[in-house]
Amino acid sequence: MKFTEFGFDPRLMEGIEATGYENATPVQEQVIPLILTGKDIIASAQTGTGKTAAFLLPVTNMLLTAKQEEHHINALVIVPTRELAIQIAQNMEGLSYFTSVSSIAVYGGSDGNSFSIERKALSEGADMVICTPGRMISHLNMGYVKLSGLKYLILDEADRMLDMGFNDDLMKIISFLPEKRQNLLFSATMPTGIRNLARKILTNPAEINISLSKPPEKIRQEAFVVYDNQKIPLVKHLLKSKDFKSVLVFCSTKDNVKNLSRELKRAGLSIEEIHSDLDQETREKVLRRYKNRELKILVATDILSRGIDIEDIDLVINYDVPHDGEDYVHRIGRTARAETDGTAYTFINEHEQLKFHLIEELIGMTIHKAPVPEQFGASPIYDPKKSPKRHGPPIRSGNRNRRR
Repeated sequence: MKFTEFGFDPRLMEGIEATGYENATPVQEQVIPLILTGKDIIASAQTGTGKTAAFLLPVTNMLLTAKQEEHHINALVIVPTRELAIQIAQNMEGLSYFTSVSSIAVYGGSDGNSFSIERKALSEGADMVICTPGRMISHLNMGYVKLSGLKYLILDEADRMLDMGFNDDLMKIISFLPEKRQNLLFSATMPTGIRNLARKILTNPAEINISLSKPPEKIRQEAFVVYDNQKIPLVKHLLKSKDFKSVLVFCSTKDNVKNLSRELKRAGLSIEEIHSDLDQETREKVLRRYKNRELKILVATDILSRGIDIEDIDLVINYDVPHDGEDYVHRIGRTARAETDGTAYTFINEHEQLKFHLIEELIGMTIHKAPVPEQFGASPIYDPKKSPKRHGPPIRSGNRNRRR
């Protein structure tokens, strides 16, 4: 289905065409008409399916064509991370460029001047506000946020927000909103917590489910069973084995990010890191350089595994086994975007074998275990049923830290 078939306002179509959009993705094709009719939506879809445009386009069209409250916030998009707020705001800026619809991203970690700009927009009104929960709570506590005229509430990556402990913040924000509004909930997974949240905030929602828990077939997936001290040498070896133009490495901890980054820089590679110890300005600069291909390699914590729309990544490396199957899908889903192929490697140490085996069961496929090059010495035998366990939950604790 082409975007010209949705009946969008000509001003919005001009932005769509300038952005290069022609054909709708399956989630867009199913969701956009329902949103345009005023239905509440609960939609599950993998990263990379186009769900950001699936809500931005119809909501922007309704903001353009229906009477809105002046000097109020008309649409509120709540997301789990600053990076995702910035990404959606950038998408919105491009799509709405030829319209009169105003938007602003509201997120923590920025300077006092940014807070003042946010305060002005929240008190005087903006058509669309894209925010993180904590930052919006800070503004709400000061009493000047104008939400009484709000028409549209969008929760994006809702499962991620619950994982990060934002349930109470979400409910507090929602308590400030008018009862009559259209609600759109997007989530990669549908655990019990999401179902409970949906029951509280949605009214007779339409439910859309697009291909969960299956990595794109065009991703070449391999795993290496290694000891921890073999990981950094193996990363260097893999990066030299082929001329990868864009590489994303995910680590489960900041310490692993820092150690790997230090060693890759010593090897003379074009690489930077992103984690929560960096200030927001630095993180944005690094991400911008990576998107612009000024950097070849980005090493990051899980904060980037969802919601960041970076095209044409050749290689994703899971330096540590992801928390679960859904996280695995989202991490490797950074590659093989659009019409390109991609490669994903996962390192499995002796403590993570059972965890990886459970991931394979969830996604319904066995990942090829590639041989570790002989020069790195003997590696562990892959036998997940006999895999030694560390203390603590092997898959998901349901209580992840808010910041990584």
